[in-house]
Amino acid sequence: MKLHLLNRSSSNESSFTVTHNCHPYFLKIWHYHPELELVLIEKSSGTRFIGDSIQKFEAGEVVLLGKNLPHMWLNDEVYIKRGNLKAEAIAIHFNEDFLGESFFERPEFAKISKLIKRAARGLKFNDVDEGLKNSIRGLLKKDPFPRAIALLEILQRLASDKNYESLSSLGYINSFIAEENDRLHKIHEYVFNNFKKVINANEVAQEIGMNASAFSRFFKKIHRKTFTKYLNEIRVGYACKLLLESQSKITAIAYESGFNNISNFNRQFKAFKKMTPKEYIKYHRSL
Repeated sequence: MKLHLLNRSSSNESSFTVTHNCHPYFLKIWHYHPELELVLIEKSSGTRFIGDSIQKFEAGEVVLLGKNLPHMWLNDEVYIKRGNLKAEAIAIHFNEDFLGESFFERPEFAKISKLIKRAARGLKFNDVDEGLKNSIRGLLKKDPFPRAIALLEILQRLASDKNYESLSSLGYINSFIAEENDRLHKIHEYVFNNFKKVINANEVAQEIGMNASAFSRFFKKIHRKTFTKYLNEIRVGYACKLLLESQSKITAIAYESGFNNISNFNRQFKAFKKMTPKEYIKYHRSL
């Protein structure tokens, strides 16, 4: 997947944007932007890509993304093939300083400031009540001043919500320094396009014009983990998607996700998810 920078800037009439998206399927572009993004999925399901996180999504979820965090919501194939289904979401885009450079440094907004920092990895809020969802929907109809106040109240409520999960791994760091940024884009694009096949660090190093030892040092400095661990995280994340969506056997899913033997798949899966693939299926089907 090629990473794209999208323009999500607001107009002169508003310091942030609120949009109601309703299409046959969501934009199929792996992208990032300097604005934070708060999303309420109203309709549809599929796979959510946030940094190095790959998970299933469904209607009702609320996600907050930090600035410059690559992401994409990819609808299930049925939404792309059929024309009578709708993918619907409300998205709010705002800059970290949309109310002033040091606004959130004030003591009254300490919780929101911490929320913005946590959002760097992407946050999914679990069991969000309808009242908060209605507040998000209500932003579409408000005039500029009450809309800004309402957004602050929404962020404050999310900042106080303890029932959330971080999506992208702690080691997923986006350094938007020109030279390194270009290399990171090439690395991530190559991995996402090839993780189902047998690949190794040497191949990726060649792809970006580095020798193997220099690549290993560069990758570990940026991601705080080895390339092999990063690759296995991507593969396990994709396997989770298949375990929840398909009826294929676990062995077939292991190979489809890029693992070349079932024992290594089981070992890596348990290391990242703290449960076996069978336990993972049973747990999620019981929810």
